[in-house]
Amino acid sequence: MKIIIIDDDALVCESLATIAVHGAIKQGTEAIEVLAVGHDGKAAIELYNKYQPDIILLDIRMPELDGLEAGKIILENNPEAKILYLTTFLDEEYIVQALRIGAKGYLMKSSVKNVLPALYAIERGQRVFGDEIIEKLPPLLDQAAKNKTGQQAKNNVFSKLSATEYTIVELIADGKNNREIAEALHFSEGTIRNYLSTILEKLNLRDRTQLAITYYKQH
Repeated sequence: MKIIIIDDDALVCESLATIAVHGAIKQGTEAIEVLAVGHDGKAAIELYNKYQPDIILLDIRMPELDGLEAGKIILENNPEAKILYLTTFLDEEYIVQALRIGAKGYLMKSSVKNVLPALYAIERGQRVFGDEIIEKLPPLLDQAAKNKTGQQAKNNVFSKLSATEYTIVELIADGKNNREIAEALHFSEGTIRNYLSTILEKLNLRDRTQLAITYYKQH
């Protein structure tokens, strides 16, 4: 596995590189190679474009360009990019933004022992969020959807949906399947199927394709 580490603290970069490389050797798991390290958002974009790593570990608050904006640019140009945010900040706004741009993980630096297993999980296509993040996800997603529906959907067809249902509609419109939606919202696939059935019934639509088309007609 090839990774890039971006943090404005050089010592943090060095520590993360040691944890990743030597941790993999100690456990006898797939080898990890640190292709490069950088210390701001601009470096993150430049190094990602240069090396195309399997995963980029990215801090959030950094000089020049913060990690969220850098991640957004990276994903716009490389939709397949896998970003793992590793930060000291548990700000709700940061978590929501990381989810919305498509980050694969969000961990606190205090949970550094989870970095290595998180890297392997993300490489396998999973999403990884620290326990502190998971506790905040459902209310955060509900509030984000409420804010959006309050501003944009008071008089449109989606106004009859709950905040969680509207969030699911957004994820469907973004091309996510039931498994991916379940992972993002930390629900079971069965729960997502039940939500989808309710949404289609409320909106008098036949399937998720019609749902996505209806969503884009409203935006």
